Amino acid sequence: MRRRMGRWTDGRTVVALLAGLLLSARPTVRLSAQAFPTTPPRPTPLTPVRFPPFKEATLADGLQLVVIEHHEQAVVSVTLSFRAGGIYDPPGKEGLSSLAADLLSKGTDSRSAEQIAAAIEGVGGTLSATSGDDFLTISAEALSDEAGLVFELLGDVTRHPTFPESELELARTRALSALALQLSQPSAVAQRFFGKEIYGRNPYGRSATRESYRAVSRDDVTQFARQRLRPGGALLVVAGDVTDAQVRELVTKAFEGWHGAPPPSPALPAPATRVGTDILLVHRPGSAQANITLGNTTILPTDPIYYPGRVATQVLGGGADSRLFLILREQKSWTYGAYASLHRYRGLGYWQATAEVRTEVADSALRELRHQIERIRTDVIPDSELAATKGFLVGTFPLTIETPSQIATQVATVKLLGLGDEYLRLYRDRLAAVTALQARAAAARLYRPGAFTIVVVGEGAKLYDRLQGIAPTRSVDVDGKPLTLADLTPLTGPVALDSAQFAVHIDSSRVVIQGNPVGFTVSEIRRPAPDSLVYAERSNLGNGTFQQQTTLVLEAATGVVRRVDQVTIQRGQKAETHLTYAGGRVKGASAAPQPDGSVKRFDVDTALPPGTVDENAVPFMVPALPLAPGKTFAVTFFTPSENVVKVLTFKVGAPEAVTVPAGTFQGFRINVTGSRVPFTMYVGTDAPRRVLKTEFVGQPFLVELVK
Repeated sequence: MRRRMGRWTDGRTVVALLAGLLLSARPTVRLSAQAFPTTPPRPTPLTPVRFPPFKEATLADGLQLVVIEHHEQAVVSVTLSFRAGGIYDPPGKEGLSSLAADLLSKGTDSRSAEQIAAAIEGVGGTLSATSGDDFLTISAEALSDEAGLVFELLGDVTRHPTFPESELELARTRALSALALQLSQPSAVAQRFFGKEIYGRNPYGRSATRESYRAVSRDDVTQFARQRLRPGGALLVVAGDVTDAQVRELVTKAFEGWHGAPPPSPALPAPATRVGTDILLVHRPGSAQANITLGNTTILPTDPIYYPGRVATQVLGGGADSRLFLILREQKSWTYGAYASLHRYRGLGYWQATAEVRTEVADSALRELRHQIERIRTDVIPDSELAATKGFLVGTFPLTIETPSQIATQVATVKLLGLGDEYLRLYRDRLAAVTALQARAAAARLYRPGAFTIVVVGEGAKLYDRLQGIAPTRSVDVDGKPLTLADLTPLTGPVALDSAQFAVHIDSSRVVIQGNPVGFTVSEIRRPAPDSLVYAERSNLGNGTFQQQTTLVLEAATGVVRRVDQVTIQRGQKAETHLTYAGGRVKGASAAPQPDGSVKRFDVDTALPPGTVDENAVPFMVPALPLAPGKTFAVTFFTPSENVVKVLTFKVGAPEAVTVPAGTFQGFRINVTGSRVPFTMYVGTDAPRRVLKTEFVGQPFLVELVK
């Protein structure tokens, strides 16, 4: 996937990364005429799964130990799981469990983060911790000769983590970056709202936010680990080239003196009960597609209907040969993929169907999704389709228990979800025994159309009427704030700028990609005469690979753009743009470098809505807006490189501390949507306001003030 890094509507005009594709010519392969079989071979009888036996014990400290001797590979894999997942995060501090997991290997009483990493990596092993909804799991793996070191490190990070403040801040920064990437992806936005809709007040429906990550303190992490990372009720699974006696000895040494149990788990609120279907439309300005997610809560993990439900879900949308994929993609050409999945938690699970489709066919795609769901609820699956699906599920299962790590993970899942000791041995047989009638009955029970939650993420103004024709539709923004129909098409027009922000000054900023400076941009406001105003910006990236000089001539009193001159040199290709704005039109000539190295040139003579601004004026205009926390501005921009008009929305947050090379300042956080790549600007609160930093959601680069 190519990331667009250019113009202000996709990000500031300070980055242009263009990759060329090197295509090697390949000789034509001649296929000799031969008879190909027209029918697939008959399936061979199932070979029994040779799952290694395991030994279980509950130790004196309450730790449940499972040992699987698997001597085919000289490796040992260990997982240690606690009931300490995200559902145990306190309200308002969602993400605490995730941060705690991240920090476990970042320092102990006797080792620094660097020493822990050096110790395990020095023997070619791995050590990490992750947090899911139900459980926090510490995993380690190395050659079996290093089993002693594995358990020594496992015991150390579990029992003696120090959670250094500096490491917490790094972990928080990583979490916030990952969250920003998530929120840039419509599918992730849809998933967050879907979970909240189907689970309501139940913790399974909660998601971490910027505010909740920032609310977590070192004391919170320390207390969480002290309370929940206890041997009572924990599960330690060891698989690999080890013996039960050897593991017992290593566990005793690594966890000697460990004791205690976590506090009782609070009763979880019942998931939300739905008595009818409506549609939640999440307005994401600028989205070119609509992301559809629908489904409902289902069953507890031990419910035997899981097996026919798994088969039915695979038929519906489990892969590229499933009904949703073949119909919505192959037949209709509405999407690159449509899928369905069945999920299990320790509590009540859920199922969902998803598709990302063109906006103009969103209503048709949603109707087709519901039609296919109804088909599988009411019609018997044909024998050939059922046999192929079961053959796939049964045939691929052995691939999930080949390595010690896979074995440990599978056994841990079985134990943590209470699936029974025979689950892994009988899994394939139970799937193979599913009949078409059982699959239909399971689908009818699991997929409940009268209680569907439907979430659609996309351009609200283009989707609302289409969706309203299917079911009652309510709208929210990406933060969950309810929107009216009028909010979906915000009024645009001239915005009065604060002329006090037009003060003469020069700002120098650096461009950083993946933490490495790659260039600079210098912006300047100058007044050649008392009645004239000029904004100029000069950028240089990659040691001259990309150079750009932009000059805007503006009205001195209002800041309205009257002329734009821009020269871009990219890999030796020169492109010039010269435009004038007057009488409600923009005229001139524009040129823009293209990914293939060419330059696209065209004449411009376009009528503009009142208040339209040239996109190159964004860094000049935004600091001069009447900024205040909670305010939102919708501004129409003209994009010279595309000869199009679009609306950007600027949402102003509360001032916060912003640290850049130039220092630490109080700055407004301004989220900008409506472009292909949403971005966030941090604008200083002190006059004259300056752009302190610009971050591009889901992109590995930023621009930050140096002086």
